[in-house]
Amino acid sequence: MSDTTQAPQKKGLLAKLGFHDHKQLAGFLSIVFTGQVIYDAFDAFKGPFYNVLLKMLHLTNTQLGVVFSLIGISVFFYIPGGWINNRFSVKSILITAMMIRMFTTFVVIFFNPSFTVLEVIATIWGITDAVFWPAVLNGVNLLTDHEHKSVAFGLMESIRRLIEMSMNMIMVGVMALSSSIIVFKGGMLVYDILLLPLSILIGKYVPNNGIAAEEQTSNGSKGKDAFKGLLHVFKIPKVWAAAIIAMTIYWSYVNAIYTIPYLQAVFKMNQASASLFGTISTSGMGIVAALLSGILADNVFHSTSKLILIALLVVAASIGGLLLLPQTPAMAWLAMILILVFTYGMFTAKGIMMVPVSKIEMPEKYRDSAMSVCSFGSYSPKLFAYALNGAILDAFVSIKAYRVIFTIEIIASLFGALMAFLLMISERKTVKKTKAAAA
Repeated sequence: MSDTTQAPQKKGLLAKLGFHDHKQLAGFLSIVFTGQVIYDAFDAFKGPFYNVLLKMLHLTNTQLGVVFSLIGISVFFYIPGGWINNRFSVKSILITAMMIRMFTTFVVIFFNPSFTVLEVIATIWGITDAVFWPAVLNGVNLLTDHEHKSVAFGLMESIRRLIEMSMNMIMVGVMALSSSIIVFKGGMLVYDILLLPLSILIGKYVPNNGIAAEEQTSNGSKGKDAFKGLLHVFKIPKVWAAAIIAMTIYWSYVNAIYTIPYLQAVFKMNQASASLFGTISTSGMGIVAALLSGILADNVFHSTSKLILIALLVVAASIGGLLLLPQTPAMAWLAMILILVFTYGMFTAKGIMMVPVSKIEMPEKYRDSAMSVCSFGSYSPKLFAYALNGAILDAFVSIKAYRVIFTIEIIASLFGALMAFLLMISERKTVKKTKAAAA
């Protein structure tokens, strides 16, 4: 069910979303749910249940920071993981990763592991994620047609935000009734066990693909062919351009967390109001903007790169406006509007940031490696953005520090917009050549 698969044309909602039948939709939804639920039994708790995790795991703040840093080493393995994504099918990678994650989470829940064991488990999770996440992206690409890539990726991001918010809210409600660590572990266990039925659905509805599905390759070795595909992807400038664009978008996503403390520091907003607004501007806006981004890209702008260009310009303009506002409490309402515009633009771009690489001309069986390379670029801000922002916050007085962070944000967004513009021009030239060759 790749882009080149010929299937009967059907009218209706399924066709508008880019799916040929209900089985293809079931495969898509299985992948999207898998791509979020796998993180909801641990990673997603670091925000709402940070202190509970400290108590449950018997760790210090520094030790828990180390655990999450080790999970983040996935960034270093995205590119070598490209060979694995090329060599093995999406289905086999997803199921294997889910089983690894499920059983190692059992260890965390039932055996009260030491910090050393937690370090090992976190490292396993990080390495596994380097292969798992590109496979999720490849699965979304596999199960949607070429004309609806933006809708599919936007829908994926919107559903993931909705799942994360819903599952966290359920846990918040449960923990409000009982703050017992046993109850918290029970919630983790329920979320972890959800991976089992999801793995069954993946096995049933996701087809084999790529080199793994071939009976024989040109050189007789699927491993060599996968490595050849990775090298081939390295030589495509558009892949790196798409990776840089995605990097600037994710950088904006990282910087979004600083808008709320900026509201408090500059416009004197109280903690309760700031927290409520933060929920609306991130989770709520993410659900809406990501869903609309795909629809707008495919049906209004007819170009993902063009919409990303506009979205990044909106990000830069809204942050610029925020910095120019008079620093008085009376301007808080206007600051909130600008932050909502910023998060809308950021989530619009984030929802479709992987689409450009999915549309680059290359052998279809090598596209899995392209997704891995683009994943490395897009999530690379994890390696430097938090550390950079932390250093800035330590070096300057609070308000000045935020202004420096946001100035860098504007520069990064404008650079991403420039790269999106160049990619858009290149795409137009490719379309013209294709039409001329077909004439």
